[in-house]
Amino acid sequence: MRLPGLNPLGWKKSKAEPSSGKTANDIRESAHADSAPHLLLGQRGERLAAERLEELGYTLLASNFTLPVGRNMRGALVHAEIDLIAYDGPVLCFVEVKTRASDWFAAPEQNVDLRKQRQIARAARVYRRMFGLVGATYRYDVVSVILPPTDDQGRAGQRARLEVLRNFWTDEKFRKRRWADAHDD
Repeated sequence: MRLPGLNPLGWKKSKAEPSSGKTANDIRESAHADSAPHLLLGQRGERLAAERLEELGYTLLASNFTLPVGRNMRGALVHAEIDLIAYDGPVLCFVEVKTRASDWFAAPEQNVDLRKQRQIARAARVYRRMFGLVGATYRYDVVSVILPPTDDQGRAGQRARLEVLRNFWTDEKFRKRRWADAHDD
């Protein structure tokens, strides 16, 4: 089990280090300079989403939480990732962050399809069992982030648009139903 982003304090913008004059964000971004542009876009989106959720009063617990959820048909271990885990008051929230450069083709939240919802729900179930939170109230949120492209100096022409979609889906659609209950559809 990997816990790479478990420290929520790492999401905050930090002060400059006295010895080098660089901030922690400068060091982190220079380390990822060789990463693919779409991965950098996703990381920026997750950082902005975490900051927005904190502004809205969420208490962040973890980011990019990866855990084993089972095995596939060949017996290989299957891992799932939850982008952000937070509390909104007493409610445990599993947050999926979708970041796009534009919404010209489709809104970012439309990419949280049934397969992705099932994968996150499965990971959330394992997370709740792992930490003894089976009886806790929970929900699934989606943060839609649209980050316009930046110019050569790294400045964006427009501001980023973030939208928090609370209770985006429920586990009800994944529950197994009995044959006798099927006539109610």
